[in-house]
Amino acid sequence: MGPHYLNHLFDPKSIAVLGASEREHSRGSIIFRNLLACGFKGKLYPVNPNHSTVQNHRAYKSINDIQQPVDLAIIISPAATVPDIIRQCGVEGVNAAIILSDGLGETAAGNTGAKLQAEMMKYAHQYGVRILGPNCLGLMLPKKGLNATFTQQMANPGHMALVSQSGALCTAAIDWARAEGLGYSAVISLGDVADIGFGEILDYLAMDPSTHSILLYIEAIRDARSFISGLRIAARIKPVVVVKAGRFQQGLQTAIHHTGAVIGSDDVFHAALRRAGAVRAYTIQQMVNAAEILSRRHYHVKGDQLAIITNGRGPAIMACDRAVELEVPLFELEQTDLDQLNPHLLANWSHANPLDLLGDATAEHYQVALNHCLQAGKVAGVLVLLSPQTMTDATAVARLVIETSQNSPKPVIACWMGSAQVAEANRLFRQHNLPHFDTPEFCVGAFALLTSYQRNQQLLMQVPGPFTQHRNPDIAGARLIVEEALASGRQHLSSLESRAVVRAFHLPLAPAIYASNANDALIAAETLGFPLAMKINAPDIQHRSDVGGVRLNISSAATVRHNFHEMLATVREQYPDAEIQGVTLEPMYRRAHGRELMIGVVRDPVFGPAISIGAGGVIAEVMQDPFTSLPPLNQFLAQHMISRTRVNKLLRAFRGMPAIDFNALEEVLLRVSELVCEIPEIRKIDINPLIADDQGALVVDVKIQVDAQPATTRPYAHMAVHPYPAALESNAELADGTTLLIRPIRPEDASLEQDFIRRLSPQSIYFRFMQTLNKLTPEMLMRFTQIDYDLEMAFVAMVIHQQQETVVGVARYMTNPDGTSCEFALVVADDWHHKGIGSRLMLELIKVARQRGLTEMEGEILTENQGMLALMKKLGFTIRIQPDDLQLRRAVLRLTQS
Repeated sequence: MGPHYLNHLFDPKSIAVLGASEREHSRGSIIFRNLLACGFKGKLYPVNPNHSTVQNHRAYKSINDIQQPVDLAIIISPAATVPDIIRQCGVEGVNAAIILSDGLGETAAGNTGAKLQAEMMKYAHQYGVRILGPNCLGLMLPKKGLNATFTQQMANPGHMALVSQSGALCTAAIDWARAEGLGYSAVISLGDVADIGFGEILDYLAMDPSTHSILLYIEAIRDARSFISGLRIAARIKPVVVVKAGRFQQGLQTAIHHTGAVIGSDDVFHAALRRAGAVRAYTIQQMVNAAEILSRRHYHVKGDQLAIITNGRGPAIMACDRAVELEVPLFELEQTDLDQLNPHLLANWSHANPLDLLGDATAEHYQVALNHCLQAGKVAGVLVLLSPQTMTDATAVARLVIETSQNSPKPVIACWMGSAQVAEANRLFRQHNLPHFDTPEFCVGAFALLTSYQRNQQLLMQVPGPFTQHRNPDIAGARLIVEEALASGRQHLSSLESRAVVRAFHLPLAPAIYASNANDALIAAETLGFPLAMKINAPDIQHRSDVGGVRLNISSAATVRHNFHEMLATVREQYPDAEIQGVTLEPMYRRAHGRELMIGVVRDPVFGPAISIGAGGVIAEVMQDPFTSLPPLNQFLAQHMISRTRVNKLLRAFRGMPAIDFNALEEVLLRVSELVCEIPEIRKIDINPLIADDQGALVVDVKIQVDAQPATTRPYAHMAVHPYPAALESNAELADGTTLLIRPIRPEDASLEQDFIRRLSPQSIYFRFMQTLNKLTPEMLMRFTQIDYDLEMAFVAMVIHQQQETVVGVARYMTNPDGTSCEFALVVADDWHHKGIGSRLMLELIKVARQRGLTEMEGEILTENQGMLALMKKLGFTIRIQPDDLQLRRAVLRLTQS
């Protein structure tokens, strides 16, 4: 597979500036001057029809007049001229454009901006021009001397990439980083995102060797699938830190006005970040601090307990307060710890965590304490605090901390408080890449981000399929119920319909009987036994208790008829036009050890369905502790959800009550996940209460809302995270009787993939990658095995011998930026050639591409690779000569019938 499709944007060899100007302080003047001043090594072409020269460079009347290849166009012209400029760029073969002009898009005044942008994008799609902007600050690549922005301050070169929807934040972050001695590999202002968005930029930065960490400032997401795909790809390879603006209502309104995009729930957005392996910060300084600490060293944080070492009580108290705020648990010293530490520390040290070594602490005291904490199994990280005092040599302690930390995988974070007396220590920390911050609060915050990052990376590695149980749900039956409700013009399922849908997915339901009249209600009551709950059965009424539609603790047959008639009269008085079908009778579910929970589903306007769990019943509104996650779920994700709620502590054994059956609760979450995966029409589910105890879990009440969804060829298009496509797994038998397992690739296949590449001959490696390669880099390995099953597909062919899996072939495709075609690659192990493996893999790949609605599959093949060319011809591909490179052939297959 060739260079990245954004290569012309990020590595241009020639740039045309349309709107370059001599006029002082104009954007066109500043942009062209920045390109000249910052040392861009490529060719520059100013375009201005009113000037023969611009800043001592020959000016061109239009892009057509340049008559030389142009990789990137920077456009600063009036909005009305932009569509035709994009058309001219397309005709001249320009592949990328940065549009700084405003007045285009939905945020522009009136309808003119939207029409201009639509026309602009029509030409962009027609000619394959990728656009950054409009209304953006531009692009800055410090190491390449490229400052294509109208800010005159060039960022320092570094290894952080900043991607922002706010140009103002870009300039502030550049200025702040310069003051802190930090730098950037790239600064990208997205502007109004007519074309290139976060997803595409993240996809490029993931494999950019100059970028070690990525910072995102986000106001709104337009394409959730692209964003999540790019974020997951990037976060697998390098740390991604996100600041999301508009967490509260007033900020949301400003973000909507600025971007014109749909804004979703902040809780769901946070859940999306966790699932994608990114971490969230809440200020610019937190964002940069997080990127710095995450990219300094590849820490393996196990657990979340923090040890604090100090020579002063005040800083330690500040650190403890911040730890409580961030729910960072502190390591508790046991007697064995004290027995080991006491002989080597001052007599009056704190004998607890924080380890206060007192103001007389020496470098040796610090070393003893640090060594002990790093060796303690429960300690996940150590914060070392120092305030300059007479007996403590700040520089000597710093040297020991640096030396000791280099031999441990656990993070050590330093805070040397002060200025002049600790300047040398801080210089040493910078020199040896040891994380250090000015205040104890920043240090604890940095550690919390580290633990959050490691936790989210575990979530990222989870790739569940849509189903997790052996007995299959009745999807067809549930879908018929939903379709019938929609056909009758209803979005709220009746109680009977809601219960039937969740029962189709095997959720445990409390028994219930429906009665249309008082006599049937009496028979149902005697059947179920007392005490009972009676609830109105009326599809138009959702909040039944608010209108007197719920009666609890009905304890005798004598009161059943009375409650029936009284309830119906009360409800009809308030809702005379409501369709009342009768009542539902359910046994009062009372167990001594039962806890009431709530499980909910909402469809977020950006990220689709999201599942939450928290306290239920009467305490739900008081605790307000639901924890949200995106489906699909597996057991690990379900356990994580439960553990992160506040009510989790009440679910465990306490005050004589046994712990609930956690397996049963996890099963309920998994069944709900299956339901929302398979029924895209689900808009909202409210399971409240769900009673959980040591005997199991039971759904007592459930409400479901639905709405129609557009038809699509993309499976699971309603979800932000595509499930693992387990349905595509198959077995095949070769002519010699060997059984092959062909399945989509999984993240845990990384070692198998590496072993497969090692076993390939140099010729096979060259044919596949068009370069020599001994093994896949960690970045390539993650990129190849942790894929977005919506935008790409990779099949592995495996043989299994004595329960040992061996990869013998891999075929993959990646969807091109046009969204309609894809590029394929295929390689088969040398000792498995001529057995039909390549054909079987390609046929599976072609079938999936067709099912996904792609129209064309293409790939580059070396001319000398005659075996591959012959296989492609056999499969129906057309082989085309590459005029610009006779060593290559392009194989093309139309996937749709003409």
